[in-house]
Amino acid sequence: QVQLVESGGGLVQPGGSLRLSCTATGRTFYKYTTAWFRQDPREFAAGINRLGSSTYYADSVKGRITISRDDASNTVYLQMNGLKPEDTAVYYCASRTNDYVSQRALDYTSWGLGTQVTVSS
Repeated sequence: QVQLVESGGGLVQPGGSLRLSCTATGRTFYKYTTAWFRQDPREFAAGINRLGSSTYYADSVKGRITISRDDASNTVYLQMNGLKPEDTAVYYCASRTNDYVSQRALDYTSWGLGTQVTVSS
């Protein structure tokens, strides 16, 4: 089972940017579909399929957030721009072996511990 570690969270002013990272150990990301969730209960934010060919976004973040994957470093990124106070949350990285992105947290089998993002002036 893959182990996931998130990093990159912090305090940022409204309108600012952050890049979150999710690094996998144990196995490689190209074998997994990966997604970012936030809050608790966990709300889908973005996902990238196992092949890395398709990305998906929640309507609330579309146009402001980009998910990407670097297979060489075994890392999935979440670039967040134009941050708003309502984006404040703990962000979790999750993976599943299925080929397709699901927006349901229950469909993911591996989770990181999360990284806190706070958007405030």
